[in-house]
Amino acid sequence: MYFAALLARTEDGWEASDTELDDVETLSDLADLARESSPEEDTVLVLIEQEDSWFGVVRVDGEEDPRIYVSDAAAAARSAYGELLLTDELLGREPGADDGPDLDSLDLDGTEDGENEEDDDEEDGPSADAVPHSPVGDREILDDLGIGEKELRALGADDALGAIAEALGASEVLETVR
Repeated sequence: MYFAALLARTEDGWEASDTELDDVETLSDLADLARESSPEEDTVLVLIEQEDSWFGVVRVDGEEDPRIYVSDAAAAARSAYGELLLTDELLGREPGADDGPDLDSLDLDGTEDGENEEDDDEEDGPSADAVPHSPVGDREILDDLGIGEKELRALGADDALGAIAEALGASEVLETVR
């Protein structure tokens, strides 16, 4: 099960809105959606989680490029929403490089269409090194908001978004859209 919400910082505090990502196809689309939620070009956080698997934070500050943090890249790579966040740059690959698995052809269990899980060790199967089972992205994404790298990395996927919202003083507004 997925949950996605926007948290926009305003003069009056944080405002939350539930968001549907079905029409979002690229990171650019996601950043535009975030910018539209804050006409004053305030900080907007897009919070995405897949229950007990991974979470992601996209931070948009005005017209600046979005900053991204994903708690477990390999888990996120197996989901449509995670795929939005896992850019070549984030994964340390050359744009358009074909050194990892084709994320479009992965089933939810991480195997390619028509492939058994046991076949992952074969040469032409997905490389375990292509997408790490570790956090990727900007680990200092929330530093100025009171959540340091150590705290961010310590969050578990089970309720990371709640913990982030609590640290920001936005847990009540997030719960209203959950």
